[in-house]
Amino acid sequence: MNQSRRWQRTLILALLSLSVVAPLVFVSHRLKAFTSEGRQDFLDDLSSVTYRTDPLRLNAIEQEGAEELEEPQQVVYKEKDLGSTNSYISQQVNDLVESRNDGYRNNILERNVSESDHNKRQDQEPQKKLFMDGDEKIFNKTVAHNQNIHTQSQRMKDEVEVTDKQSGPKATQYHQSSRPQSRRGGTNQKVLEIKDQIIRAKAYLGFAPPSSNSHLVKELKLRIKEMERAVGEATKDSDLSRSALQKMRHMEASLSKANRAFPDCTSMASKFRAMNHNAEEQVRSHRQQATYLVHLAARTTPKGLHCLSMQLTADYFALRPEDRKLPHENKIHDPKLHHYAVFSDNVLACAVVVNSTVFNAKKQEKLVFHVVTNSLNLPAIRMWFLLNPPGKATVHVQSIENFEWLPKYNTFKEHNSSDPRYTSELNYLRFYLPDIFPTLNKILLFDHDVVVQKDLSGLWNANMKGKVIAAVGTCQEGETSFHRMDMFINFSDPFIAKRFDVNACTWAFGMNFFDLQQWRRHNLTDLYHRYLQMGSKRPLWNIGSLPLGWLTFYNKTMVLDRRWHILGLGYDSGVDRNEIERAAVIHYDGIRKPWLDIAMGRYRNYWTKFMKFDLPILQRCNLQA
Repeated sequence: MNQSRRWQRTLILALLSLSVVAPLVFVSHRLKAFTSEGRQDFLDDLSSVTYRTDPLRLNAIEQEGAEELEEPQQVVYKEKDLGSTNSYISQQVNDLVESRNDGYRNNILERNVSESDHNKRQDQEPQKKLFMDGDEKIFNKTVAHNQNIHTQSQRMKDEVEVTDKQSGPKATQYHQSSRPQSRRGGTNQKVLEIKDQIIRAKAYLGFAPPSSNSHLVKELKLRIKEMERAVGEATKDSDLSRSALQKMRHMEASLSKANRAFPDCTSMASKFRAMNHNAEEQVRSHRQQATYLVHLAARTTPKGLHCLSMQLTADYFALRPEDRKLPHENKIHDPKLHHYAVFSDNVLACAVVVNSTVFNAKKQEKLVFHVVTNSLNLPAIRMWFLLNPPGKATVHVQSIENFEWLPKYNTFKEHNSSDPRYTSELNYLRFYLPDIFPTLNKILLFDHDVVVQKDLSGLWNANMKGKVIAAVGTCQEGETSFHRMDMFINFSDPFIAKRFDVNACTWAFGMNFFDLQQWRRHNLTDLYHRYLQMGSKRPLWNIGSLPLGWLTFYNKTMVLDRRWHILGLGYDSGVDRNEIERAAVIHYDGIRKPWLDIAMGRYRNYWTKFMKFDLPILQRCNLQA
């Protein structure tokens, strides 16, 4: 009896010894992986485990094609395989760690940290957090993550991030700890990747014959339609739906099959160059079309403005002749008052110029506005100021047809242009100011696309020093309004090169103060006529009145401080708002006028605040701020 018990105890002890010795032998064998002699073998083993995901991914693609373009069931094998690799390595290293003391474990930590030192910048903050936790399992996942950096591309990381919920709670914990800032609502990485996938798919379709109807061609066409619908108008990743991210994986699988079907990289590069060239041509064509449409919109009278002119004209002719006269017309010839001139056929534009000037004037009773228009718009503009008198100021409206002395030069209309800036005689009336206002000594000329923001009475007391015109200079290189003489004037002509300096300071129309007495003394209107006749015989300048003004008033211009007149609100979106606020006059030069739908929204409120859009006549014509 005692002998049998003795045999039983011996057997139990032998089994216990075997259970203790066997793990030690196994652990000592695996410990070689962390020694200097066996480290390379361990890394090679890990690399072989990682790269075994490639055949699994190919199998997934084949299965996806066999199931009639349904979602591939094994497309997430690359994440699962990584997860299994991580768990396997974690188990082995955990056994090792548990069999050693703390000092040896710290040595292993130092070796692994030094081995992945070149990756420390990418994962420095997440790894510090992991090391401080003291959790061996998390540490082992970090080791696996460092190795994956050598073998996984950035796109594979993004795919793992998308499917982290399918990879189990461990994978979720891994992603959250190692990449805490990978999800940002403001990024557009996924949107760009989807667009790249669409381009690649279209490139592969270009290799197929035009009449091809193969399964791959159908599949790529289907994927392209799906991705185009999925991305829609999205500009950032947060705009994408969950189905869009799933379709990305489907598209990637289809592109992998296409890559195997068309492996020639040279042909693919040539195809991409051809697609890039076609895209550039399309962009150039669209830009030309957009430019044409914008210029067409700038030359076309909006429906609301046409309606307003018709309504005002009908109301004007409904009045009795004695009721059509504007008040205070006895002041229009008084040289002691401050006279302003506007040449325009636009009712709203004239109204804003007058309203803004009167609103900011200190002495409204001294203001006299001379509006010159054509006979077609004369009734409408007069009726507007009869209905909306500008306070204590005086308004005088007259037609260009009343100037019988005005020479009729066909030169204006000989230019091959439909732009009224180059063909309208209203734009050239500025060269006849002494004849239009024979009783005045000084006058301030406005373009109809300006807004006055300060009191301008200081200009009337300025010392002109014998100059004829005061204007803001545009000769500062680097400024938006910078112009050189040779940009508009032909200095290759001997007549021009001999009489004018190419480096002379240029200036801007739009807000110009004229000393009419000095003008008459220099007889500048006749000089303008001579230059005009010379320009009709040979090309001396570009079309427009600006080059003629530079030639006519050459060396007779007083340059004003630029705070008097700010340019660019009709074409430049980068004008400094502080400069706009400080300016006495702001100018919407360019084609994007504030009364048009193509106006720049950021500047339009400076113009609309001087117009009462709640007036019944404006509401009837659907004119809004």
